[in-house]
Amino acid sequence: MSLKTVSTSASKVSSTLEGQTATNASHTLPPELEQTFSVLTSHRSVLGYILLSRGPPVTIIRHSGVIFEGDQGRTYAHAIERIVESVHAGLEEIAGDTNDVDDIRFMRIRTRRHELMIAPHGHYLLAVLHDPSVI
Repeated sequence: MSLKTVSTSASKVSSTLEGQTATNASHTLPPELEQTFSVLTSHRSVLGYILLSRGPPVTIIRHSGVIFEGDQGRTYAHAIERIVESVHAGLEEIAGDTNDVDDIRFMRIRTRRHELMIAPHGHYLLAVLHDPSVI
């Protein structure tokens, strides 16, 4: 899976959802958004995606893949929210007293087993988990 595919898909998802509330987003997804999620899940390296509202509290709007089901999905949701908030706090600290805090557009975290790509935008977070060893 290419970084460009995920970031393009994340941008489409975010811009489509921007005007919707979390309640509406979970029930009425436009066809182009359904297509974008389909493209994401069609890659064989993708273990799943999770679309979150940025709370509080963080809420799972939609997910795909068994890795994001049940308690494990809620654990991932809270961890993703903490990661984004921690990075944002670090950017605020770097900015100091200036009002020039940089925005997070895309984060890519690679571990020995997985790669987590997070696209925060407005009131939503999209995270895609994939196995980088799958070609």
